Formats: sequence, structure tokens, C-alpha cells
Amino acid sequence: MSVSQPTFVFRLLVIMAAVLGSACTGQNAPTPAAGDTRKTYTGSSACRDCHLDIYTRWQETLMANVLLDPQERPDAILGDFDTPNPLVTFRPEDIAFTYGSKWKQRYFTQRGDDLFVFPAQWDVQNREWRRYGARPGTEWWVEHYPDDQMQRPTGPLCDGCHSVNYDTSTKTVTEWNVGCEACHGPGETHVRDPIAETVVNPARLDHIRATDVCIQCHSQGVPHDNPIAGRYYDWPVGFTPGDRLDQVWELETPHLGEETFTHWPEGSAHKNRMQGNDYVQSQMYVKGVTCSGCHDVHGTDYDADLLAPGNEVCTSCHQPQLQAGPANSLEIHTQHAADSDGSSCVACHMPQIARTVGNVNVSSHTFKFISPLDTERYGVPNPCTSCHTDETNEWALAELRTWPHVSSWRVAP
Repeated sequence: MSVSQPTFVFRLLVIMAAVLGSACTGQNAPTPAAGDTRKTYTGSSACRDCHLDIYTRWQETLMANVLLDPQERPDAILGDFDTPNPLVTFRPEDIAFTYGSKWKQRYFTQRGDDLFVFPAQWDVQNREWRRYGARPGTEWWVEHYPDDQMQRPTGPLCDGCHSVNYDTSTKTVTEWNVGCEACHGPGETHVRDPIAETVVNPARLDHIRATDVCIQCHSQGVPHDNPIAGRYYDWPVGFTPGDRLDQVWELETPHLGEETFTHWPEGSAHKNRMQGNDYVQSQMYVKGVTCSGCHDVHGTDYDADLLAPGNEVCTSCHQPQLQAGPANSLEIHTQHAADSDGSSCVACHMPQIARTVGNVNVSSHTFKFISPLDTERYGVPNPCTSCHTDETNEWALAELRTWPHVSSWRVAP
């Protein structure tokens, strides 16, 4: 008996769906115990078969390589262990994990069921050793731990943001590094039933919850419930993607007019890993723009996993033809040649004023222009004299007052 074309196509689609479904469920999904209704984490490898392109790109990102085992990756160790240095009291064979590779690299060692960070870190940019260890009057948690760096376990102070599903009771993880479920939540249900409704997708969340997924680790703050089982934690214990972060986490806030360990006196972040503290102050956040508007954490060919190179990320929304502006050409807006550093959007709107290690700074995420007058009042660096290092704030203010499209009331009163 012949089969009509629509019926044949329908049957073919059913067969394909069954095959793809079995490929997604595969053997990677753990079998929950009878009566176990808890959401289960699977590890990123369970996502690979159905999302091979994304998984492959993610494997090359900094997110996927925060912690590396030098026994498996000997090339992971970047520090100079050949030249004697009084700061370096440990050997490569003592290292359980390396942490970081872009700005600095720290070194973890295993003692019992805890990890600890050695008191020396490698400054990747300057290729030199620097002391590591929070001192009194810096991090809020210092008063709750011994001064000895080797008595400060990474579990409560670091590991929740360097792993997926860190268990505070057993001190175990589903996987080290920022895997798929750090942003998408427990994946077991989705692996067994691979439809959109069975997994958290930040792209489908409201802009607050979507941004919370990133802020959970890209911020400085304090858990509401500290201490937890007698330990003070420096990451948002209990947060799951899709939740509201403010239910478990309190962001560090600026004290206007006062320079603190975390903030400049005018409110911008003073140190690294505070992109979230900055961002919630920005007009971008107010207007509903999320981190994924500029970054793809699954990996791109551009620095910081940006969606496009240079100004292209910014001008996809900010150009004269669009409501966000600016109203004029790039040269008029910046008063610099189009191909110069002065016409780079991030040079003025994301100045590198947040300290990460030594003299190495990373970009602010408030997106506001810091006037030379702010430098005079609060000591926060401004982009004008940070670039024109041989000039004064007075010179920069005078120059700004000559810009035809800029109100002196806003940038140089």
C-alpha cells in the first residue's frame, strides 16, 4: 500500500525525534534513587552530544579552564619556578590545581578534604611573583579566618564560583570550572527530556534574573545566612540559575565620598570581580540590557568573549540612526580621529580602574564617563589623563569645555 507524502514526512519526523531524544538521554544521565525528587546535576559532558558546537567552543574559554590539574596539563603552570624567589615556598609537584591564566595565576594544594592557596601568585602580564593573601582591613571575611594563608580553605572562600554544585557539607563538586549547569541549572531533567521547558536558559529569563546568573560570581558581596555550619562563605550559597540572587546575596555597596577596599569614593568598583556591582548602577541595566548583549560565554574569537571586535559591539546599538545615539558621527562624539585609541568606546566609557593584581587594572562596567573633575574631587582615575599622561586635570577640563556637543554642566562644571 502506498503512503502519502505528508504521512511519510510525519513518520520520518517521529523517527528522527526518537533518535535525537535517545542521543540526548544517552548514558550520561545518572539514575535517580526511587522517590528522589531532587534536581540532579549531570556535568557538562552530558550536554556535549546535542550541543557539540557550543560545547567545543566553551572548552576553550577561560570559564572552562579556571582550575587546571597540572598532572593532566603540565603546560598549565605559567609561573617561573626556575629562578629562586623568597615568595615561592612551594614546588610545582605540590600544586593540585592552577587558578587563572589571563591576569594572574594562583596555586592550590590539597590538605585533607580542603584546598588551600599558596601565599604567592604569578602576575601574568608583568611576568613576576607577587605576594598573595588578604590582609586585615581588606576583604570582609578576613576577621573570621586565621592570618596564615594556609589556614584559609578555598571551599567557603572560592570554590562555589570555580565549580558546579559545590556541596558545603561533603566539600564535593559535580565538576570543577564554570560548566554548563553553573548558568543553566541542574540538567538531569533536560537530558532525559530535551525540550526548552526542562532547562533554565538565561536568554529567556527577565533581565534581572538573567543578569543574576553572571552576577552570582562577578560581584563582591556577603551571603544573607552567614555563617553556614560555622563557616563564613564569600559566594552566594544556595543560588540556582532562575532564582533571584538578592534572596541569598547582598552586594557590597559604595560609601560615597569614601575610598574603601571595594569602591572608589564616587561609587565605581575599586577591585576586580566586581562587574556586577558596577553594572547594577548602569543605565544599561536599567534599560534591560543583559550581559549576553555584549558577551557570549560559550566562546567567541574576540577578547572577553565579546560578540564582535572593537567598537562593533557598542555601535550595534549606539549609532546616530538608533534611539540610543550618540546623535553625531564617531569623530564628532569623541573629538578624536576615528582610527585612534581616543575613539575606542571602552577607552572613555569602560576605563581600566578596577585593580586585579599589582599595577594591572580591568575595565569598569558602569559605562559612565568619569570626568577629570571626579578625579579632583574623589581621586578616581579619569580616561582623559590616563591616556594623556603628560597633561593635567585642569588641561582636560579646559579641553572638554571646547567640545561643541558636550554640556559643561555634565562633564566639566
